[in-house]
Amino acid sequence: MFYKLSAIAGLTATLALTGCSITQNNEHNENINTRSDYTVVTQSNQPTPVYANQSVQQQSEYDTARQFTPLKHHKTLANYVEQMALDLVDTLEAEASDNNSINIAVTTIVDLDASLNKSNQLGNQLAETFIHQLQKFGYGVVDFKTMDNIDVSNRGDFVLSRDIEKLSESSMANYVLAGTLIYRPNGVAVNTRVINVHSKHIVASSRKLIPLYVLNKEDIYLSSN
Repeated sequence: MFYKLSAIAGLTATLALTGCSITQNNEHNENINTRSDYTVVTQSNQPTPVYANQSVQQQSEYDTARQFTPLKHHKTLANYVEQMALDLVDTLEAEASDNNSINIAVTTIVDLDASLNKSNQLGNQLAETFIHQLQKFGYGVVDFKTMDNIDVSNRGDFVLSRDIEKLSESSMANYVLAGTLIYRPNGVAVNTRVINVHSKHIVASSRKLIPLYVLNKEDIYLSSN
């Protein structure tokens, strides 16, 4: 009888110790889980560094894109002028119902500076290309550099001049296209507008950045005349 009571008491003590061990392990696991959950929640509540990295990456990609130079491309200066002319034409169509009532004189695109009377090869070539594009879209283009008479000489036969004394004082143009050049590290920003000669109101405008690699391909010099 005494042996049975001792065995029962020993078994009870063993179970009690085992229960304490299990309870301690459970408490330890709960603490670990609690700390783990807290760690996860803490990390999910701090998204700022992730968004900051994305912002920096996007800015870096933008900077890289601005300096992009393709090894081979088929873009020409005329492609960009055509796009600008389309922008102008879209607005000009609302200005007059008949394209024949609009006669445009195209001037040299000048550097955006204090004088607004300096230009270069790019400014003159842009003006010549605008003449072609506007005429192709069905608008009347007035070439005010045309003399009343053909100048015949040993050097050749000429009808265009920049000598104001040889040019007609009257002009049939009721609109004028003007523009400015702004030089950027990755190209040249070209701003153009069509102005009503009489009211001086801008009836159409356009802006386009011509990449430097396009200008380099066509060997266009950017130094002022």
